[in-house]
Amino acid sequence: MPNTTSARKAVRQIARRTEINKARRSQLRSFVRKVEEAIAGGNRSAALAALNEAEPMIMRAAQKGVVHPNAASRKVSRLAHRVAKLAT
Repeated sequence: MPNTTSARKAVRQIARRTEINKARRSQLRSFVRKVEEAIAGGNRSAALAALNEAEPMIMRAAQKGVVHPNAASRKVSRLAHRVAKLAT
């Protein structure tokens, strides 16, 4: 249990940020899932459109500290590579 006023405030702030981060992480996963479903379906144009929507979302999550910037870049890179392979 927090004993000081500042510790109580910190607990409230952490709880608020946790909820926001959970929502962002969930949204991130949804966007990535859309890209992966389009790739699995073999539809290059749908996959490209989904990737163009997902990339800013992934990078924004990294900027906000939800995921590590390197992890976000890696995820975008791997998805882009998989979409590019659909052309062949």
